[in-house]
Amino acid sequence: MKKLFSIAFLLFVTLNANAQDKKAKELLDDVTAKIKSYKNIVIDFKYTLTNTKENINQESKGNVTLEGNKYILNFMGATKLYDGKKTYTVVPEDEEITISSANDNDEKSITPSKMLTFFNSGYKYSMDILQNVKGRKIQYIKLVPTNGKDQRKEVLLGIDIQTKHIYNLIEVGKNGTKTTLTVNSFKTNQPLSKNQFIFVASKYPNYYINKLD
Repeated sequence: MKKLFSIAFLLFVTLNANAQDKKAKELLDDVTAKIKSYKNIVIDFKYTLTNTKENINQESKGNVTLEGNKYILNFMGATKLYDGKKTYTVVPEDEEITISSANDNDEKSITPSKMLTFFNSGYKYSMDILQNVKGRKIQYIKLVPTNGKDQRKEVLLGIDIQTKHIYNLIEVGKNGTKTTLTVNSFKTNQPLSKNQFIFVASKYPNYYINKLD
């Protein structure tokens, strides 16, 4: 009888897990479809990094403008622009600009152009907790990297059930480091300049330009 109960319980858990995975997949598909429906997206965000063992607690704010795979990211005093071919990193403090061919295909990194759809490959996923955040229902999905060499233990993706927009993203490292990106403002289909994603060197006459390739 105990053996029969154990088999029945295992079957229930397996079926329930499959159902959860299906729900997670449907929600992720909804998020992807919603993101792709916008011409562009402008996000203001807060970024925190903590590691209790190392006594690290850092917080920064930034913003990013996205259109297709192009982006402009302003974060920690620097500006990073990707025009679809090359990445331009402008650091005013050092008066330096670094230009390189972008490697946006790195599966281990969540780049600005992939930050809203990175979850579509390279992860196993399942439904996690549902939280009420200031009247908003935030459903979390747990994403576990399928690459064993990945230094991240898991990623928790918080999704606003009503809007299907990403509310926050929590990365938990195997070394105990936790990074959290929280969306403070999410605007879509904004009037952008036709030169929005074009790097203009003349704006930085005294800057040192470092071409990596």
